[in-house]
Amino acid sequence: MKPIFTSLCLLFLLVGGSIKAQTFSATGGNIPDNGPAVRFPLFVSGLPNSIDSSFGLINVCINITHTYDRDLQIWLIAPDSTYIELSSRNGGSGNNYTNTCFYDTVPNSILNGMAPFNGSYQPESPINIVNNSQDPNAVWQLSIRDVGATDVGTLNSWSITFGNNPPPAFLVTSSNLPIIKINTYAQTILDDPKIFANMQIIDNGPGIRNYVSDIPTMYNGNIGIELRGSSSQGFPKLSFGLETWDSLGNDMDTSLFGMPSESDWILNANYPDKTFMRNVLAYDLSKSMGYYSSRTQYCELFLNGQYRGIYIFMEKIKRDDGRIDIAKLTAADTTGDDLTGGYILKVDKTTGSAGGGWNSLYNPISSTIKPLIQVEYPDVDDILPVQTNYIKAFHDSFEIALNGPNFTNPATGYRHFLDVASWIDYFIINELSKSVDGYRISTFYYKDKDSNGGLLKMGPVWDYDIAWGNANYNGGDIITGYAYQFNSPSAGQQVPFWWNKLLQDPYFANTLRCRWNNLRTNLLSTVNLYNWIDSVGVILDESQARNFVQWPILGVYVWPNPTPIPTTYLGVKQELKGWIVNRAAWLDANLPGNCSLAGLGNLNETRTNLIAYPNPATESTWLLLPENLKGLAQLSFYNELGQIIASEKITLQGKELYIDVQHLNQGLHLIELRQGNVVYRTKLMVAYE
Repeated sequence: MKPIFTSLCLLFLLVGGSIKAQTFSATGGNIPDNGPAVRFPLFVSGLPNSIDSSFGLINVCINITHTYDRDLQIWLIAPDSTYIELSSRNGGSGNNYTNTCFYDTVPNSILNGMAPFNGSYQPESPINIVNNSQDPNAVWQLSIRDVGATDVGTLNSWSITFGNNPPPAFLVTSSNLPIIKINTYAQTILDDPKIFANMQIIDNGPGIRNYVSDIPTMYNGNIGIELRGSSSQGFPKLSFGLETWDSLGNDMDTSLFGMPSESDWILNANYPDKTFMRNVLAYDLSKSMGYYSSRTQYCELFLNGQYRGIYIFMEKIKRDDGRIDIAKLTAADTTGDDLTGGYILKVDKTTGSAGGGWNSLYNPISSTIKPLIQVEYPDVDDILPVQTNYIKAFHDSFEIALNGPNFTNPATGYRHFLDVASWIDYFIINELSKSVDGYRISTFYYKDKDSNGGLLKMGPVWDYDIAWGNANYNGGDIITGYAYQFNSPSAGQQVPFWWNKLLQDPYFANTLRCRWNNLRTNLLSTVNLYNWIDSVGVILDESQARNFVQWPILGVYVWPNPTPIPTTYLGVKQELKGWIVNRAAWLDANLPGNCSLAGLGNLNETRTNLIAYPNPATESTWLLLPENLKGLAQLSFYNELGQIIASEKITLQGKELYIDVQHLNQGLHLIELRQGNVVYRTKLMVAYE
């Protein structure tokens, strides 16, 4: 519907050589439900032919009747096509903008407001950017789009006011951190799909200050950008997923901040974590323990000209030589060793990049809700049924072995499925941080080809902004107790039975205790953890002050912050330190196991040293034998439970051994060749067509 147009110009004469405030108003019209943006015009005349810092736009006021404010995207468009994002998708399910005015200098941002909106707010982008010497005597437009269904609305009226000495917005001109500027070309960033945008990165190097006006030194090009996160999308400071694109919108691998060349990246807001440290701390500790975790870079973000505060630019979890370095699985990889990897699995919410999956075979502790095992890689659109069947059968075999009566057997129990060292170190980071999401959400693990080890490795660690004492539920703020023991029948996600069962194995518990004791003398010592927090605090001390001007949440509850809530940045750092030292002390006194290095051996003492091909097998397979393996030997077969199902004496001749597998059930088996005191083993998947 074409909007009804009227214009009222309240013109005042020059008084004492200056022009007094002038307001121009217009009516609006219907806002189409779940439709394209509608532009409502307003004509301005009689003003000086240039607006700037001496005389310019002061405010924009709107009156909107609408039954679901979060559906609305509201922009002001100046005559020179400068776009100002006034408010996009704010207010949740609340109704209406009533006499709502946007000023650059009022203390409350629309991002922190609650519907129904009434009064004065900072817009999402600064108004004063239109005071750029353009001629205001032309048509101004208010662009409104409703992006949700079943809600109706009307723009009743709107106005703009010009006056002398328009107050400047809160401006950030430089930073000791890299600066990222993103321009969405007046598009609102959605959860999906990614929209086309421009990104500029200014990073002049260590010790050199970065200015917003500098020429981009690292990147100036196209990106696709979308919202990311689940519960975090309810925060006013949003996180984003982005891809570096070429001019056609295709992925373009790029090295940023010295990270390996890739196209997928994340800008993490860390809104509930007022230290900005919790995620980076977990990732840095994991790296120091010898594992891949997301590389990170602190920066300050400007979105459509509006300062958005401190962000963490970081790598997305992805299969890649520079990230999770496992074999690439293609449509051609359907048999033999090629089929065995690589795969990335996760236990997580079903939002985001879930790729199908299956439920765990067994109930968790204190719950009958079997966790969902999801396939993160290959993508749901790429993985073949034979590949899904393989990794599910392997995973099922792991759970059967772990839940079986012989699960502690080093040769036939769970150990020939797991990279035990990675599971122990993952447990240590999750329990030291007491992550309320740990084990049941944001939990990744992966499997490479059998020829590359073929064991399930836990990690990378992920999503710790409400860990380290920063959650007021599930006991997340309490220094005692274990995160792995949390389960509730009412919870949407459950902790798999794995961890409870692993700790029943003396080998796992004792090795865990040895690893913890060792780490506490260096990496996880109180001195080292405090030094890390202090050093990062120095880097962020300047930028945190700006961040908390934009987002005034020091001393303010943000879900799920525990109370009392520190009112200063020093206070939130001291709170983090105090919680960590007390949590570590509790683990010192209560972690299970006894450390006796004698007899523990290598964490992965059951690594294979035979090769079976084809693998998986349907009717038969061949074992490739070491050249020195000749003469009489014992050939044995074990099932997933570690139970021996067949054994015979054979005479070895030549370099290969033919084996008929038709007597074996479908699933994973352990083949063992024993000659004297030397034992050779390999895993064989039997998969009948």
